[in-house]
Amino acid sequence: MTTLLVTGGTGTLGREVTDRLRTAGHEVRVLSRRSQPYAVDLRDGTGLDAAVDGVDAIVHCATTPRGGDDTAAGHLIEAAKRAGVPRLVHISIVGVDRVPLGYYRVKRQVEQMVEESGLGWTILRTTQFHDLVLRILSAAARLPVMPLPAGVRLQSVDTGEVADRLAELAVNGPAGRVPAMGGPEVRELPELARAYLRATGKRRPLVPVPLAGKAYAGYRRGEHLAPRRAVGTITFEEFLSEHCRRRPE
Repeated sequence: MTTLLVTGGTGTLGREVTDRLRTAGHEVRVLSRRSQPYAVDLRDGTGLDAAVDGVDAIVHCATTPRGGDDTAAGHLIEAAKRAGVPRLVHISIVGVDRVPLGYYRVKRQVEQMVEESGLGWTILRTTQFHDLVLRILSAAARLPVMPLPAGVRLQSVDTGEVADRLAELAVNGPAGRVPAMGGPEVRELPELARAYLRATGKRRPLVPVPLAGKAYAGYRRGEHLAPRRAVGTITFEEFLSEHCRRRPE
């Protein structure tokens, strides 16, 4: 039996990775700020040595757009090295090296830290999750009209399918940078918005809003897409159907 530590193990992705690893018979330690007995704030690192002691691999899912991912990764890597952890599996985002967004720059920095850590490592980049697209559209639909960034396409992927892949990578040896994982379709944002409105029974006019900045230009160029790696199979509509069945809006 393999012992694994999942950081961010109570989050959207971390929960699903944990479930899959436990179902496969592995011992899993869930690390988050409030999850006992491994309640650790990675930005501080206190208690991290006990959490990583004796684990065969770490699956690093913890992240926050509020900043500090680089500090958290530094604490995790140093603790892993002290404990002699054989491998670290890290989840990242397609386009972190091409879209000049602050959060992406930090994610790319974390990739480099993992690559230079001296640990055995695996990095998987994915496109945006269906869950993130849903949050964006839900927020926009609170207004009388739905403002949407003009000219943006997305290739969202199902969190469960990403969890399947991460669980597979976690129990195998270090693989370096593995091929990216994208959703099954590249879709125009208004298409996704209309699918959301149909699924929730809402009616809103869609208003395209041109934005400024280099990050927006990167999105318009499709730097966050991986059309040649459309390996996900669950569409946004299928995800919405299941979401609305479980949590009617």
